[in-house]
Amino acid sequence: MTTWEPVIGLEVHAELATRTKLFCACPTEFGAEPNTLVCPRCLGMPGTLPVLNKQALEFAIRAGLAFDCQIAEHIVFERKNYFYPDLSKGYQISQLSQAVATGGQVNIVTDDGNEKQIHITQIQLEEEAGKSIHGGATIREATFTLEDFNRCGIPLIEIISEPEMHSVEEAKAYLEKLKTVLLYIGVSDCKMEEGSLRCDVNISLREAGSDRLGRRAEIKNLNSFRAVVNVLEYEIQRQTELLNSGGTVARETRTWDEGRGVSFSMRSKEEAHDYRFFPEPDLAPVEPGQAWIAEIKATLPELPDIKRRRYVEEYGLPLYDAELISGNREMADFFDKTLQYYKDPKAISNWLMGEVSRLNNQAETGFDKLRFSPQQLGELLAMIDNGQISTKIAKTVLEEMFASGTAPAS
Repeated sequence: MTTWEPVIGLEVHAELATRTKLFCACPTEFGAEPNTLVCPRCLGMPGTLPVLNKQALEFAIRAGLAFDCQIAEHIVFERKNYFYPDLSKGYQISQLSQAVATGGQVNIVTDDGNEKQIHITQIQLEEEAGKSIHGGATIREATFTLEDFNRCGIPLIEIISEPEMHSVEEAKAYLEKLKTVLLYIGVSDCKMEEGSLRCDVNISLREAGSDRLGRRAEIKNLNSFRAVVNVLEYEIQRQTELLNSGGTVARETRTWDEGRGVSFSMRSKEEAHDYRFFPEPDLAPVEPGQAWIAEIKATLPELPDIKRRRYVEEYGLPLYDAELISGNREMADFFDKTLQYYKDPKAISNWLMGEVSRLNNQAETGFDKLRFSPQQLGELLAMIDNGQISTKIAKTVLEEMFASGTAPAS
């Protein structure tokens, strides 16, 4: 029987953390009453003109730099034309041929402990569509649909990967790393439960050892890592059974029914020419200039890959520890600050990954909300080394510090 290899590419949509929309001054607040954060521009009224949000462009460039992309010298916005109820203008202002950033990569650690680069095709800046609320358990069973245009016009970046992932685990690692970097650089809150980070999955199968790509299916608008994992597992099984029975995979767009754990066909897959892209006539091309790009680059924090490498090379941390700590910016900041007061990196790592993380999980909080300081944790660990308290007692003291912020010596 033929052995099939998955070929996976991901298109990740990350809403940008700006206060106003991409082409108007409407707020980007989440959870407001439907259709209260709109204006004639959001609703596509005739005679309204777009004005580009400079901070949104800056955030898009910032993301491109963080992923080691080439920033375009000449950026062009284009109209993507299609008809759907949540698209008030009948087109979306997006990018295709001259996007903000191209190239670049995301570095992941695979299950066998090796590093792998997943290359980025491009990062494009575009506006959100509205939100459709279907009156039924699924879109197929809906008897009516309501439209909320509050989301319409919110700025987002679409990060398009090359089809270089070959397992569910690699795809999940890619998404986790992407989310980590976006949070590090502060361009998106990545709240998947609010829809500010969503993913379209492209999945095909090919014979193991072959370079020839199979026909792909695209599953759109997944808003959790669990959904992405479930979709990939389902599609790999569905396509495998189809090919093994002599059938062919249709090139189509599918949607995911989380409750039933199945995907179903929505429409045949579109090509770029189906959208009739053409330059947006109401927006002039943008030339960011090397000086501004350099200024943005200078504000980037130490990124997770660099931080992880430093933890391994300078502090001798195991790769697992370094990957876990660097994957959480608040945790990494707390680790670095604690090292100023206590000089055993591995001991700090053990406590942060162990007892402190346990307490955080129980309280459903994070390292940025801790009531005790890095200095106080360093003092607690020093008391263990000095024989003043046992490790068992130190855990009890830590619980008191966590609850009240009390210094360990008190």
